[in-house]
Amino acid sequence: MLMSKMNEKNMTCSFSWKIGGGEMSQIKQTFDIEGMTCAACATRIEKVLSKTEGVVQANVNLAMNTGTVEYETDVITESDIINKIEKIGYKGIVHKEGEKKKDAGIKKKQLQLLLAVILSLPLLYTMVTHMPFASSLPMPHFLMNPWVQLVFATPVQFIVGWQFYRGAYRALRNKSANMDVLIVLGTSAAYFYSLFEGLQTIGNHHYEPHLYFETSAVLITLVLTGKYFEYMAKGKTTQAISALLKLQAKEATVIRDNKEMKIALEQVIVGDVLVVKPGEKIPVDGVILTGATTVDESMLTGESLPVEKEIGDQVVGATVNENGAITFRAEKVGSDTALANIIKIVEKAQGSKAPIQRIADVISGYFVQTVVGIAAITFFIWYFFVDPYNLSTALVPVISVLVIACPCALGLATPTSIMVGTGKGAENGILFKGGEFLERTHKINAIILDKTGTVTNGKPEVTDVIVFDSVSEEELLMYTGSIEGLSEHPLAKAIVDFSNRNHISPQEVTDFAAITGHGVKGIVAGK
Repeated sequence: MLMSKMNEKNMTCSFSWKIGGGEMSQIKQTFDIEGMTCAACATRIEKVLSKTEGVVQANVNLAMNTGTVEYETDVITESDIINKIEKIGYKGIVHKEGEKKKDAGIKKKQLQLLLAVILSLPLLYTMVTHMPFASSLPMPHFLMNPWVQLVFATPVQFIVGWQFYRGAYRALRNKSANMDVLIVLGTSAAYFYSLFEGLQTIGNHHYEPHLYFETSAVLITLVLTGKYFEYMAKGKTTQAISALLKLQAKEATVIRDNKEMKIALEQVIVGDVLVVKPGEKIPVDGVILTGATTVDESMLTGESLPVEKEIGDQVVGATVNENGAITFRAEKVGSDTALANIIKIVEKAQGSKAPIQRIADVISGYFVQTVVGIAAITFFIWYFFVDPYNLSTALVPVISVLVIACPCALGLATPTSIMVGTGKGAENGILFKGGEFLERTHKINAIILDKTGTVTNGKPEVTDVIVFDSVSEEELLMYTGSIEGLSEHPLAKAIVDFSNRNHISPQEVTDFAAITGHGVKGIVAGK
């Protein structure tokens, strides 16, 4: 017998079944993972978790900094998985659905980048002046002093760049390699070789050192710049989910103990009787008990015209009550509402792996080792054949291979494109249930729409005026524009707008009455 249950607060789905009298249970839990710097990090965590006893499946998404783990609760616990993530050098916490992550690290990243740029610019200038096209630029003599360059390069290498050393240590400690290893190898080689060259000048003022301090500092600055833009891009791709979350009402008016009271949306429970007044958002999904109204459901259906609702009709959370006060019974709250399910679909799609991403993950898993091997071969060829026994000449191409060959673009491009694609789709009311479906959209040659509202301007407009009897078009617009000006209905607003565009002056209206579902009546200019 199979049973399933959804947790309302965490991104958790649990399943249990009985086989031969024994009961087994599986849970799919999403974790936020901190400390990942490249595709190799994500691949490493995924491999370790997948090989852990009790884990059925693990999927780590670098772009969203999350990992989804399906595991057997009678074999391994949530805490065990978090400890496993922390053991390999990363931080894992349970993902809270709808919780906005604090962006505390952005200021730190900005300061680090600013410091790196300020200290690297003088070193970059020394490199530029050695170029043939810039030989006429003035070169302050003190900038060529190895100890001055050391002062500029050291903070960039060991303060700003310490994050790369930390990441490389984590990777090597777990017998793996990531992009940080490449950066540390390349920049450290340039830095320490330059330091060695500087030491040769002690007691020998005629020695001309070959300095590469600018190489280590500028490379770290460039990598930090790329990471900053990458960080900002990932932040922007989550705006679609944030926009969906903003559609929810923050509070709800419930009737408890025969009294109306305002409570937080999270405190609404199934069976509560809620009151919604005209212009307010409907907090959760339910069934109308009293009253009649029209509801703007465009956020859900794409239809611009409000839907008439009366006793017994269903209402959906985050839609807008137009013009009638109603009471309704809550039937779906929290993660069970229609809007919550839409958000889940978007999050699941952004975290899913398209076929091309699986290929990229496999390649990135072997990428770092391959690059280190190519760098070693490059050094061997340059040192023994191209320019024999010249360490300085051989060092430059090796550093280039180590640092430029970065697997991040390979491992981050596909998940980021999925995030952007599904996010943009959600903003425009198009939902993809997975990355594989987004990947297939290039094969679409026809789209069939089942709603007129999806191909209109999103609001009603008057297109034609047909006059009967002896009344003129101008008189008809005067009567209708005047009386509809007192109505809140979207069709009324369209008529008023049309009258105003035709410069029709409204007249005084008396005995006005709105008849739900039928229209309006009143006396205009004595008629």
